This record gives sequence, C-alpha cells and structure tokens, in this order.
Amino acid sequence: MTAIVAIVGRPNVGKSTLFNRFVGRRAAIVDDQPGVTRDRNYADAHLHGRDLTLVDTGGFDPESEDPMRQGIVRHVLAAIEEADAVLCVLDGSSDPVAADREAVTLLRRSGKPVVFAANKVDNEARTLDAAEHYSLGVAEIFPISALHGRGLGRLEQALVALLPPPAARDGGVAEADTLAPRLALIGRPNAGKSSLFNLLVGTERSLVDDRPGTTRDPIDCHIERGGHRYLVVDTAGIRRRSRVERGVESASVMRALRAIDRAEVAILMCDATEGVMEQDARLLGLCADRRRAVVVGLNKMDLIPSAERRRVREQAATALHFAGWTQLVEVSAKTGAGVSKLLRAAREAAEEFHRRVPTAELNRFFAEVLERQPPPTSGHRAPRIYFVTQAETAPPVFVAVSSAPSHIQDSYQRFVQNQIRKAFGFRSVPVTVRFRQRRGRDVST
Repeated sequence: MTAIVAIVGRPNVGKSTLFNRFVGRRAAIVDDQPGVTRDRNYADAHLHGRDLTLVDTGGFDPESEDPMRQGIVRHVLAAIEEADAVLCVLDGSSDPVAADREAVTLLRRSGKPVVFAANKVDNEARTLDAAEHYSLGVAEIFPISALHGRGLGRLEQALVALLPPPAARDGGVAEADTLAPRLALIGRPNAGKSSLFNLLVGTERSLVDDRPGTTRDPIDCHIERGGHRYLVVDTAGIRRRSRVERGVESASVMRALRAIDRAEVAILMCDATEGVMEQDARLLGLCADRRRAVVVGLNKMDLIPSAERRRVREQAATALHFAGWTQLVEVSAKTGAGVSKLLRAAREAAEEFHRRVPTAELNRFFAEVLERQPPPTSGHRAPRIYFVTQAETAPPVFVAVSSAPSHIQDSYQRFVQNQIRKAFGFRSVPVTVRFRQRRGRDVST
C-alpha cells in the first residue's frame, strides 16, 4: 500500500509550495498571507523512486484561540496519526518561534519518523541563518528552497529512507487474502455501504444508522457467498471536503482513501433515490486515478417505482459518462435484491485487474486493427505501430512501440485503448496504454 507522508509546520513557512513542488503541479493554493491552507490536501507523488501520498496541512499554531486555528490543529494531529513519516517545515529565513518549539515537542511525542527542512534558504548566506533552528534540539535540518528547488534531492532521499518497505505496510498478507478479491465499499454518507456490509457478513458487524457519518474506521471481514471468498472493507462515507467536519470524521476520510489503495476492486455505492451526484463522480474519478477496478451499485432501487427506474439508470450513466467502462448494477442492500449480481461483477472485475493477455494473441488482433484503421498522418508524418505488449497487470498496462509516438493523435490513443478493452474483456478496469519509441520517451494515455 502507498506510504503516507504528512507535511506540517507553522503558518506561512512554505508547506504548500513544497507540496506543489513534490506533486509537480499546483495542487494546493499558495499565497503570502498565512493560513490559506485549512483542510488537509492529498496528492500522489513519486519521490526518489517511491510512490507515496503527500498530505498538506494547515499552519500549526496551538496557542491561537481562534476556533478555526484550533480546528486546523486537530487536522494536523489527525494527519500525523495516520502518516508513516512526517516532514516538518521551518522558516529558514527567520529565527525559530514558540510554534516551532511546540511542533517539535508534538512530533517527539508522536513517535513518528520525522525529517526537518528549513525552507526559504535561497542561497549560501541563508544557510547560516537556518542553522539557528538547531536550537530546537533536532539532529539534522535540511536547508531547502521549495520555490527554486534548491536542496530537494537530499531531502527526498532522507525522507524516503524513513518509510517502511513497500510490502511491509499491511504487516504481511495471509494466504487466504491472496486468493480472495479485496473489495472496498465506498460512497457518500448514508449510501448503504454498511447495510450491504452487514448483509454480506450476515451479522451487524458495522453500525447502521439513518444519520450519515456513522462509520468511522474501515472494517475488514472475510465472507463466502455462492462458493466464492471475498475480503470486504467497509469504509466511512466520503463527503465534499468543504463538508468534512474537523477531527474524527476528517481522519476517517483518510482511512477510506487508504482502503481504496489497498483494494483491487472498489464498489461505489450510490443512493438511487437521490440520483448519482457530483461527489459520486468525484469518487469514481479518484478510483480511476488510482487505477482500481470499479463497480457501481445503484442502491435503494426497491424504493424507485418501476416506471422511474429507466430514468434513474440513464441519469447515472450520464453522470458517470467519463468512465463509461464501469458496470452499473441495481441493488437493494435492505432486501438483498441484485447483491449476487453485484458480487459477480466485482469478482469479474478482480479477474480483469489481474488479467494478462499473451503478446502473440495481442499482436494477432492488432494486426487486424491496424490494417483496418492505421494511425492517421500528423505533421506530415505517418506513425507506425510495430507491436503491442502487456507490461504490467494489477492494474493492466500496455506498451505500444511506435515509430513516432508524439505524432499519434489523442483520439487514436483512445481508440487503441478502447480496442484493447473491448477485445479482451476489460469491462471494469482502467486500461493504460503507453506509446513508446524504440529509443526514446513514452506518452501515456
């Protein structure tokens, strides 16, 4: 499972600038005014050969009596609790202050591995100024400039060295877990995730209540149904960030995101009585970004009049059109209707997640495709695709070796992707195709 690194520090030390630098895009708002970041911000990054999830937090100021500041402190504490390692950012252009000392004390108590970085060290002269932070009693401080990228190589190396080995985060995987597909139940609050979980388990393992937000921690359970075993994870409902409460609920959101990373298949439960909403689409996009197989359960269909069900299905398909490969299954977690079909779809999705297509079979098929519809000419060049092979499974990644990948149009890249999906039965899994030159860089779709 992907390691989690929390970035903490007092307001306006440059945490969000560093976060954006590591992520490679403007994922967090940056402003000279302190306190811009309030809620935690999550993004995937690749540092020094490791994939990880970075968590940008608000400015840590425990002495403030402002309720909003106190809420930020709770966010910071939750991020530290869930993190595998912590990156504490200090302001290398000024002397340490009380909030820095509080942060160092807090991190010592947490017992988490910590790397300390003094930001805004834009030149050698400021390196001497940053040395004042050794008075905080820390063993090593890395002088950096998040704005200019100075010193980040050594910082990344030190940070990655503190992370647990990639295979060690789950404490080892039991043999039964390798045979049973891991399914994560996700969705907005009160979509019926816990009701479905209890139906599958056969007992009230997960608390069910009409009030949204009842589930806080992911709950794992092995089940057997129809002669097949599954490992099912019930997770907290994920709301829009603006509606996530301070403290406990926001921590549960992080755990739900981690459950998606651990899963092979995400079952997105949607409330059919409310229709598929923007947050449902965002959750599906999150699963697709993490390249997980997805099956959508349209729950509470027993409450929809027969005459209205077609409209509900069409509305759901329209709302999730960007991932038209996803299966929509009508279910009722209350009555059990459609649950067997939902599990069958999830089982098939797990098989697709691990499916490998032999290179010979792949290229026999693609010879027919290329004869019927070769890549169009672009920029006075006619790109050729020499062969296609599957480079990875879980999730599936294909490589198409081409004479001029930069001249293959986006529409044709999507065409190749869809042809692979249709021909080899990848109905519920994001399919990645990389167009690679024989001697050069690749372009991913």
